[in-house]
Amino acid sequence: MQIPIIAALLCSNLVLGAPGTAARRQRAADRIAERRLSRGSNTLQRVDTELGVASKNGTAHVEYSSNWAGAVLIGSGYKTVTGTFVVPTPKAPSGGSSSSTYSASAWVGIDGDTCETAILQTGVDFTVRGSSVSYDAWYEWYPDYAYDFSGIPIKAGDTITVTVTASSKSAGTATVENKTTGKTVSHSFSGETDALCETNAEWIVEDFESGGSLVSFADFGTVQFTDASVNGGTGVSGATIIDIQQNGRVLTDCSTSGSSTVVCEYTS
Repeated sequence: MQIPIIAALLCSNLVLGAPGTAARRQRAADRIAERRLSRGSNTLQRVDTELGVASKNGTAHVEYSSNWAGAVLIGSGYKTVTGTFVVPTPKAPSGGSSSSTYSASAWVGIDGDTCETAILQTGVDFTVRGSSVSYDAWYEWYPDYAYDFSGIPIKAGDTITVTVTASSKSAGTATVENKTTGKTVSHSFSGETDALCETNAEWIVEDFESGGSLVSFADFGTVQFTDASVNGGTGVSGATIIDIQQNGRVLTDCSTSGSSTVVCEYTS
């Protein structure tokens, strides 16, 4: 997903919000413009191969994807999806280079699997390059771009609750709460032209896109979504389990535990 730098800069005042010097604001605007040019989520991209791999709890994986790992519920009337996770410390995968950049993202969303017209989603990206690790909280109404939240610093070990709520098929909110620091940010959408179906609810670790291709996927260790719920009650029971498969290798091992927990581990 790409937009011209000029358009990104014109929109930057909507994203920054925090006070600072003109130089600092410009540096932040440049960073956000660059990120918008390169960072994009996508709908679930299925891989046809069925490898017959079983998860650690014996639940058969029925779906493989090149970009999504986690759990997806398929039904109707999904208005609110929420989950809580502890921010991991990403690292380069085995055989990776300390001079290369690796990323992954943890998020919750509505639609994007059987409904491909739109996704209402919010989450946290984690990126590592050498010894440098960074985190970005973001919101998105796909197929529009992802926008960074400001005013919510995030570090490894923080407990984050992410929530999306659809007030209609063309409006809703995305909220990220850092329960460790007490900071909460939210964005409201309205009048979106790409309508939700409200038929998919998901808890996902994603290998997102940069410049039209997948980023180098970070070893994220483990992401565990707890208190996972839909519409304030229904949990993840009956969800489809998805793992990331790339170049014939399965990179994740995801499963559900009980009715409200989704666990994804990096395996390669």
